[in-house]
Amino acid sequence: MKLLLIRHAAAVPRGTHGVRDHERPLTRRGREKFRLAARGLARIVDRPDVLLTSPLTRARATAEIAAAAFKRLAPRIEPALAQESAEVVVTALRKHPLAARIAIVGHEPALSRLLARFLGIRPGDDRLAFKKGGVALIDLPHGPSAAGQLRWFVKPAILRSLGAD
Repeated sequence: MKLLLIRHAAAVPRGTHGVRDHERPLTRRGREKFRLAARGLARIVDRPDVLLTSPLTRARATAEIAAAAFKRLAPRIEPALAQESAEVVVTALRKHPLAARIAIVGHEPALSRLLARFLGIRPGDDRLAFKKGGVALIDLPHGPSAAGQLRWFVKPAILRSLGAD
């Protein structure tokens, strides 16, 4: 299994008057920056077989942008991605074939916890924190129940530079 972890793009700040947390939309700038990053991402990784997204508005919008960059891909909502537990996400991933290429769009701190779990390291390491629009690729040759290998962990600025031209 190849697993692409994508943190949602920049959204309106938590606590914005009149906007509940789960409904926070992406900012205009967040959308623009992630469109460019997604274009760069599509240049460096094969199109996923499936794109799973948290049901929260900001993640769904990010997933739609990623899907457009990969072409012929429709995001599917995975409720486990709205939770902070890495184990809940692992359970959801077990439903997919071992040979699958899966992209997930989620949130911090859940993504860094998931990455730590797959790499067999202590969660909470700041070096694993995803910037908004950041992406990591993990190879899970024995599936999501076993340890994996980090292929790369890319900041969104690098993806944007790859997407520009």
